[in-house]
Amino acid sequence: MNLKIITNQVCNLARAVGKFIQVEAHQLRSADIEFKGIHNLVTYVDKIAEERLITELAKLIPESGFIAEESPKLETKAEFNWIIDPLDGTTNFIHGVPVYCISIALEYKSEIILGVVYEINRDECFYSWKGERAFLNNKLIHVSQSSNLDDSLLATGFPYYDYGRLDEYLQLFKYFMQHTRGVRRLGSAAADLAYVACGRFDGFYEYGLQSWDVAAGSFIVAQAGGMNTDFSGNSNYIFGKEIISTNTLLNQELLSVIKHYFA
Repeated sequence: MNLKIITNQVCNLARAVGKFIQVEAHQLRSADIEFKGIHNLVTYVDKIAEERLITELAKLIPESGFIAEESPKLETKAEFNWIIDPLDGTTNFIHGVPVYCISIALEYKSEIILGVVYEINRDECFYSWKGERAFLNNKLIHVSQSSNLDDSLLATGFPYYDYGRLDEYLQLFKYFMQHTRGVRRLGSAAADLAYVACGRFDGFYEYGLQSWDVAAGSFIVAQAGGMNTDFSGNSNYIFGKEIISTNTLLNQELLSVIKHYFA
């Protein structure tokens, strides 16, 4: 299996589906919005984009399985599994905020071996595959070199349904406001991770995430020289619903602070 060829095909697919999403962004009506849960929105655009991705990805690797946000019944334990979010940042998309992504990862026997994050509005495709470094639109990328929090710009996401740790989160947010150059909230975990990979952000943290939010982006971060853990410093960040992603140099300091507030 040639992962480089497959990655290029996935990038092309993401761009094609991204064009569809961009066109539909100008035609969306309030009647097109559905609610999957509290503050958890979906539109026909998410669903059609996912259908197109699944159809084409299945052709690349026959008999592959899918872990997909809008198609939970497709989840399987195949040897190869695609982990996809057809529109990461749906709330942004609905409100016309131009930060949303397509996120596609390929898992082989519980190991991520390919990742693609396509930020649609900036036409930026971040990608990598096992054994290679990370790229943005054919150019090599690398994580930042910031070595302490005071010189760092962080990213996070706000919990929108799991408020069980909200007090701890707000105390942590306050600490980072006072001890970093700033904290940004883009509204798309895939974009946040991609920005860590290319050095725009020095670190990212969030809880309440799903595998399709982080599988591709965290892989690209690692391929770009970064590091990912859960809030305990362990490796259960794809399915464990919490992630710390850094340029590696910041990992211990960031992890120590998060452990303090999420003890």
